[in-house]
Amino acid sequence: MKLATQADKFLRRAANDERLLPSHISLFMAMFYYSPGKAGDHFQISRKKLMRFSRIKSVATYHKCIRELVACGYIDYQPSFDPYRASSLALLP
Repeated sequence: MKLATQADKFLRRAANDERLLPSHISLFMAMFYYSPGKAGDHFQISRKKLMRFSRIKSVATYHKCIRELVACGYIDYQPSFDPYRASSLALLP
């Protein structure tokens, strides 16, 4: 799926999803910005970059949004517990 189509699909779906807050949408769009390819491809990204781009200031809010985006089926997230290795995530189609 092309990235522009994926963004359009996400925004249409998010508009009707009462569970999502502006912080979720902002974080997803930051993920979308840094994603290198098509939907479903895993890529590595740092929390610091995503928080800066999405304007999320609290680590607790960041992790809450990540957890809820996974639960709602928007992303697949594989955390890295190594401080020198970035976590892996995929935007689901």
